[in-house]
This record gives sequence, structure tokens and C-alpha cells, in this order.
Amino acid sequence: MSRPFPTFALETLAASAGPVCGVDEAGRGPWAGPVSAAAVVLNPDDAPDGLDDSKALTARRREALEVEIKARALSWAVGFASVEEIAELNILHATGLAMCRAIEGLDVRPAVALVDGNYAFRLPCEVKTVVGGDGLSLSIAAASILAKTARDRLMVEMDALYPGYGFAGHKGYNAPVHQEALKTLGPCPIHRRGWAPIRALLGDA
Repeated sequence: MSRPFPTFALETLAASAGPVCGVDEAGRGPWAGPVSAAAVVLNPDDAPDGLDDSKALTARRREALEVEIKARALSWAVGFASVEEIAELNILHATGLAMCRAIEGLDVRPAVALVDGNYAFRLPCEVKTVVGGDGLSLSIAAASILAKTARDRLMVEMDALYPGYGFAGHKGYNAPVHQEALKTLGPCPIHRRGWAPIRALLGDA
């Protein structure tokens, strides 16, 4: 069975209430770094070709589409929640905070947010959850690309700031090189120290 590709069908259904944005996050699972979220209001008559779930695209293709999305969307914004906010709020609520920041950064105030997943975050507009939304909605797919490229770029910067951990390669996710670096160097300021896998790895469980 072939997987679905995103369309404007969900946006069209929700548009009677007003402008519709797609919202998605990146970085809920890593051991290090912030969580990011993006919100995108696409022009249905000028959407970039080839939009898809960011995980289904190569890094080069994501970067090319990022440029097109930013040039052709009616509005877009990216928000982050820091490692400190993740520790204070937990990853779920920190993700919601990043999404709020993204929506609040839009030039076009949306009436409805199509959010990837099944959790209805409290956001500054009506929320419609869409399971597998980054493969069904063009707006969510665009948001998934912007959230991913923004966070990846930040983690490359963190690699230069905190060398030795390999952040530019694994972007803070669990990887053998990351585990070995943690054992050798210990955690750095952008590690999510409260996470059980890190505590276990460092013998603090």
C-alpha cells in the first residue's frame, strides 16, 4: 500500500473559519538541544512542488524547499523551547510552548492550526489535530521542513560551541558516537540531563 502525499484538502475544510496554518515540531526525542516548532500559512495557489514529511526528504531537498517555503508562503515562523524549559515544563509542554511561539510569530493571524499528531496543544487559535499530518497536509509538511531545518542548523552551531559530541552529525539524538562522547566528556550545557537514558549512561539513574 503506497503512503499518502500531502494535499490542501484539510486546509480547504478548515478555511471557512479563516486563515489556516500548519504546525509541526522537531526535536522531541534527542538527548540534547532545544525542541523547535514551525507554523506556516501557505498560499494555495503558489505552494512549492514536492512538499512532504521532512523525514521522507533528504537534507539537501529539505534545504531547497525551506528557501521556497519562506519565499512563497503567506506567512511562516519558527519557535524554540530551550533545554531549561524542557526540564521545567517536560517535553510535551515545552513542545506546546515552541508551537505557541511559532504561531505568535506569524504575520497572518490564523483562525485554525492543523497540528501533526493526536495531542491538542493549547495554542492561540483553534486546534485541529491530524495523525500523520505531515504526510496528509501541505501546510503541516511545510512546517515539518522548517522546524527540522531550523533545529538542524542550530545543532551544527552547537557542534562548534561544544566540540567533541558530534552534534553536527546526529543533531543530539542517541547515536553510538554520542554515547561515547558523554561517557568521556560528561554532559554539556545543552544536554537534557534529567532524561533517564542520560542518567543511566552516566550512572545517575
